[in-house]
Amino acid sequence: MTLEQTAELAGAIRAEVAKAVVGMDEAVDHLLIGLIAQGHVLLEGPPGTAKTFLAQCFARASGLDFGRIQFTPDLLPGDILGSNLFNFQTSSFTLTRGPIFCELLLADEINRTPPKTQAALLEAMQERIVTLDGEAHPLSPNFMVVATQNPIESQGVYPLPEAQLDRFAFKLLVPYPTPEEEAKIVARFGARSGAPKADDYGIAMVAGAEAITAAQEAAKTVTLSDEIVGYTVALIRATRDHADIASGASPRAAVLLANAARARAALEGRNYVVPDDVKALATATLRHRLLLSPAAEIEGRKVEDLVAQLIEQTEAPR
Repeated sequence: MTLEQTAELAGAIRAEVAKAVVGMDEAVDHLLIGLIAQGHVLLEGPPGTAKTFLAQCFARASGLDFGRIQFTPDLLPGDILGSNLFNFQTSSFTLTRGPIFCELLLADEINRTPPKTQAALLEAMQERIVTLDGEAHPLSPNFMVVATQNPIESQGVYPLPEAQLDRFAFKLLVPYPTPEEEAKIVARFGARSGAPKADDYGIAMVAGAEAITAAQEAAKTVTLSDEIVGYTVALIRATRDHADIASGASPRAAVLLANAARARAALEGRNYVVPDDVKALATATLRHRLLLSPAAEIEGRKVEDLVAQLIEQTEAPR
C-alpha cells in the first residue's frame, strides 16, 4: 500500500464513522493514528458522550474484530484473560479464551475496577501476548485497546496507576458537545428508540486486518530525520526539568510520540515528518504522563497549558 492509498483509507474510515458519530473528528483522527502506530488510546469524559459508541463505529469501519469488557468492581483478571478449565469428558484442561482475544478491545469504564484487574491488561498492551498457566498465547498484531473512563472526581473509581497509563499512546478528553452538535445528535438519534448500533446508520466495513497491516507497513517508510528525533527528545526531556512538573515523561513517551508523528504523516500522504506532527500530538501523548507539583496543583495549573508552554519554549527545526 502506498502512502496515498493510506491517506485514502483513512479518509474512507473517517467518512463511515461520521455517518453516526457527531462532532468527534479529533478523537477519530487520534484513533486512526493510534491504530496505524500500533498504540492504545484512553478516552476520558462524562457519561453519555458516546465514547463507547465511537469505539464500536470505529471498529466496524476499520473491519477489526471487536471485543468489549464492561469493567466492574468485582471483575477478576481471569474474566479478561480466560483460563484453563478441566473438561471431565476428556479428563484434560481446555483453554477458554477471554474477551481480550480480539483485534480492537473496548475496555469500558476501566477505572471502575481495582488495580489488580486493571493490571491484567499490561502484558497484552505492551507485548501483545497473554500468558496463562505459563503458556504464552499471541494476540493479533493489530491488537488495540480503546479504554474509556469517567473523570477521577466521580465516586467509586480507581485511578489508573502510572505504569499502566504509560502504556497508552494517547489520552483524549471527550467534552460535552456544542449546542449545534447536540442538536444534530438529538435529531439523528431521537428518531430511533433503544441503544444506537453501527448497523442502523449504514456504517460499512471499508478496511480489514490486511489493509490495516499494509497501512502500518506503509507508515514505516515515512522518514524520521535526525532533526525531528532531536526535537522530540528535547521536548520530552524538557518535561523533566520544569518546576511545575513533579514527574516528567519517560523514554517510552518519546518513542510513542515519534511513532505517532510518522503515522500522522502517513495518514496525510507524506513520506516525511514535520515539527507540526510532533506538536499536534504532544498534548494527547503527554497529558496522562505528567504529574504536577503540589504548588502547581494548588495554583490550579493545567497539564495542557504546561505542554503548550514547553512546545513554545522548545526550538523546532526549520
